[in-house]
Amino acid sequence: MRERNMQSKVQGTLETLGGRIKRALGAFMGHERTEVQGRAQELRGQEKVERGAAAERREGAVQQAAGTVKRATGELVGNERVEAEGRANELEGRDRQELNR
Repeated sequence: MRERNMQSKVQGTLETLGGRIKRALGAFMGHERTEVQGRAQELRGQEKVERGAAAERREGAVQQAAGTVKRATGELVGNERVEAEGRANELEGRDRQELNR
């Protein structure tokens, strides 16, 4: 899923950039239709970026919760390795959420 989310964000960024260029060219040439089409493309790109970021935030929250459970399980059974892996998952999940705000 992470790759698909990142791909969505990259495609959205490129579409946004292309839309900005098209909008600017339309404005420069005085061609309202091109300008409006560029703005629509820009907004579609921004939507793709946000969808990818939202998916990453959701997956980060799930990863963080699973890490919390794993850490607590490790503490409960006295398994330091499982506890450490759980804590690592918690932190990675939290970081994914923060990175995509």
